[in-house]
Amino acid sequence: MTGFRILLVAILVLITGYTLPVIAQHGMGLVPLFFTAIGEMGWQGQFNVDFSCFLILSGLWFAWRNDFSPLGLVFAPVASFGGAMFLSAYLLIVSFQVRGDMAALLLGERRAAALRG
Repeated sequence: MTGFRILLVAILVLITGYTLPVIAQHGMGLVPLFFTAIGEMGWQGQFNVDFSCFLILSGLWFAWRNDFSPLGLVFAPVASFGGAMFLSAYLLIVSFQVRGDMAALLLGERRAAALRG
């Protein structure tokens, strides 16, 4: 679990460290650029469509892991739009709450307990 937590911290630091200067240099205008690239039907657009699907799955996993509770449904779009920055922070925090239990981390505590019988 320590190695996984180190990876999560590295991802969080990398993405944050990259995002902040980009925002400072280019502003928050990602959405038009993102969809323009998709409309151009090139490799950048293909990547953006693929990445969008990954983000949708990330949000769906978040809602599922939280049993589609009101909190899970509220934060599912945050997980989708927040990407790796949100997900790495979330997983890092939850890794301490579940005391290093990887099944509980990925499945939620109720499903992990059901697996154990």
